[in-house]
Amino acid sequence: MIRINLAPLVNRRTEDRPGIDLRLAFGAPAILMAIVAAAVTWVLAAEVAGLRRDIEQSRAELARLKPIVAEAPRRQAERQDLERRLAAVESIARNQARPAHLLDALGDLPPKDLWLTRVEEKGQQLKLSGMSSSSGALAELLATLARSARFKDVDLIESRQDLKASRAIIFEVSCRFEI
Repeated sequence: MIRINLAPLVNRRTEDRPGIDLRLAFGAPAILMAIVAAAVTWVLAAEVAGLRRDIEQSRAELARLKPIVAEAPRRQAERQDLERRLAAVESIARNQARPAHLLDALGDLPPKDLWLTRVEEKGQQLKLSGMSSSSGALAELLATLARSARFKDVDLIESRQDLKASRAIIFEVSCRFEI
């Protein structure tokens, strides 16, 4: 005959069981791992949400800056045009005063026996032509030009006596004029 024990396990003694409670051995680490996984998931989800916010802010900033960047080449061309115009105006203003300074400097130079008949300017190079009644007046003009702070590299290019015009000396002088 077969005997079946239908009595509940509670009646059995707990000392008969081997060592550790398996529910505690496997349940506690599983619960701990579930808590750690939930915490990591929560941290990563928060980080992903922050990164998505940063991406949206960056996109909004990019959309705001695109028109400004697109305008840069036009502004650069405008700036170059204005700089070119400014340089032209400065050049005109600088060269506009030059004839006035030149005439002012030449007004006091010639001795009374000397007449300037032509003043020609090319860049800073100046060519003076004229007549003199004596060679002393011509020498005085050359010395005055050489002593002047505004006239440099003074050279007598040509000097000849005109026998037709009452022995007048015709001359041509080259020099450099600086303001």
